[in-house]
Amino acid sequence: MMKAVKIAMRVASVLALAGFGANLAAQDSTFSASRASAYSDVTGWPDFTGVWNPDWSILFASGGGRQAVQPVLTPAAQAELDAFRERQEREGVDQFLQVHCIPPGMPGIMRQPYPLEFLFSPARVTILAETYSQSRRIYVGQQLPEDPDPLFNGTSVGRWDGDELIVETVGFNELVSYLAGVTHGEQMHIRERFWLEADDVLRVETTITDPGVLAEPLVQQLAFRRQPTWSIREYECNENNRLVDGEDGANVDLGLEEEGDPFGPPPSE
Repeated sequence: MMKAVKIAMRVASVLALAGFGANLAAQDSTFSASRASAYSDVTGWPDFTGVWNPDWSILFASGGGRQAVQPVLTPAAQAELDAFRERQEREGVDQFLQVHCIPPGMPGIMRQPYPLEFLFSPARVTILAETYSQSRRIYVGQQLPEDPDPLFNGTSVGRWDGDELIVETVGFNELVSYLAGVTHGEQMHIRERFWLEADDVLRVETTITDPGVLAEPLVQQLAFRRQPTWSIREYECNENNRLVDGEDGANVDLGLEEEGDPFGPPPSE
């Protein structure tokens, strides 16, 4: 009986391999080099590839960073912000997001003091952020979804307008915020305009519209400098998370008094 089973298994394996070979032959007969032609489009895009570091001095030099752009809020959103700041004064800074390693999402992921890396592939621009080892996928040539999932980085689609990359992003997780203490609305929309000011300078203009929260669009600028010798480092929040969760993450104990703590005081002699 066992011998018959083994023979049947061998026959099935041979038939499966034969079918696999037939499928390969069929694929070879109809294969076209669409991948190669798709990459030829990519090589015609402006070269954003590589690692970029935020450089605030560029904004100050051009006058764009002389003062922070403050959002103009609706009365309801302003009341929410005032209550948040009053509570913060009374109870201290809420560390809930930091304690739980919750990423900032959009647009905050683009504003961190850590580098970004741009990767180009057919119909896709991928931005790798060192912060929280996050990634953004910008789908070039696609349409925005009518009912997007609520994601930290949202759903982003892009198009090339000459040498500028125009990106529209919708669909944000409720924990995402562009202003601490203010809850964004369901119709929040982010529009970004990327362009090379020079071979080693990338500029980004971000426009946020949020009906019911922002009384007028919030327009801000970012600037990055290319760093040819840099590479993105691993950033794992949980690995170095030294915060102890108290009520709403407000109580923070770094444990610096513990024996053998590498970040604590040197041992007494």
